[in-house]
Amino acid sequence: MAFIAEYVWLGGKNTHTDFRSKCRTMYGNVDLVPLSQYPVWNYDGSSTGQHRHPDTEVLIKPVAKFPHPFTNNAVLVVCETYYADGTPTPCNTRVIAEKVFSEHKVLQPWFGLEQEYLILGKNGRPLGWPEEGYPAPQGPYYCGTGRHVKGREIALHHYEACLKVGLKISGINAEVLPGQWEFQVGPCEGIESGDQMFVARYLLHRVAELHDVTISFDPKPIRDGDWNGSGCHSNFSTAAHRAPGGYTAMLESIERLGRNFLNDIPFYGDDNQHRLTGKHETSPITEFTWGVGTRHTSIRVPNEAKQQGHGYFEDRRPAANIDPYIVTTRILTSSEGLPEPGFIAPAGWRALSAPAHH
Repeated sequence: MAFIAEYVWLGGKNTHTDFRSKCRTMYGNVDLVPLSQYPVWNYDGSSTGQHRHPDTEVLIKPVAKFPHPFTNNAVLVVCETYYADGTPTPCNTRVIAEKVFSEHKVLQPWFGLEQEYLILGKNGRPLGWPEEGYPAPQGPYYCGTGRHVKGREIALHHYEACLKVGLKISGINAEVLPGQWEFQVGPCEGIESGDQMFVARYLLHRVAELHDVTISFDPKPIRDGDWNGSGCHSNFSTAAHRAPGGYTAMLESIERLGRNFLNDIPFYGDDNQHRLTGKHETSPITEFTWGVGTRHTSIRVPNEAKQQGHGYFEDRRPAANIDPYIVTTRILTSSEGLPEPGFIAPAGWRALSAPAHH
């Protein structure tokens, strides 16, 4: 019996969200063919900004598979990208993340990622905004209903698609900026967190395609005025944090994050300096702060975690356009005092001035 395998990977243009895919025919029972029997394939890297002249081939290696929510008798195949000599492409950060998580399985790192995004209409403006100017001020849009909310059918369509695939999507809600939504993936352990966010983002773009809209992961989509940005708040815990009395271990992890925050922040999203200003539920990018129940700090510890003496904490610094493989890996390594994972800092990142830690 024949079935469709849709290979999905990241291109080289804005690599965190530049999803590419193509399909091939496979033979056998779609539910029974193991991942090991999905062949390594290739594509034209000159069309995705990834080739090494004059060799234009880039290899795509299947690393995970999921049911397909839009096509019958089909699967989605998550792929890593490699050059012909076996060298990972620059956007293949998964290979580094998998190594780190494999080496530190004993820590049992759990992540819950909260992906904010903005829906743009055909005119390039946020869904529900007037053709010119701005809508009414923020306030009624967060978790709102009725005329205050636009795009619910799109967010729900995406939610349903994620459930069909079997992703650990835990919920959705309308966000503070009108036309902005959020979905949450997790808790997931280790590399699973990056893989599931990869698929969830891809499905969001596919849903947007069906509704003739565009998805923006810009950390500060509306630069002027009193408008929130878009983040990917990252909830984190280890087995030690979740164990009885783990609150002490949580505080130790937060302290280590504070000591390393200047090294981590360049990996927390492109143009994130426009979002982390100290306003709109953020802490300034030049500072590291934490608090219990706070949303104007770098780290938020839930009240429940303090009261129960164990749990998780939320890193509020990651932007909507993060690479989830990088951020989850760096949160683990920085908070637990592990060796640097070896990611390459984004080109052109300027050093922060006047750093503070409190």
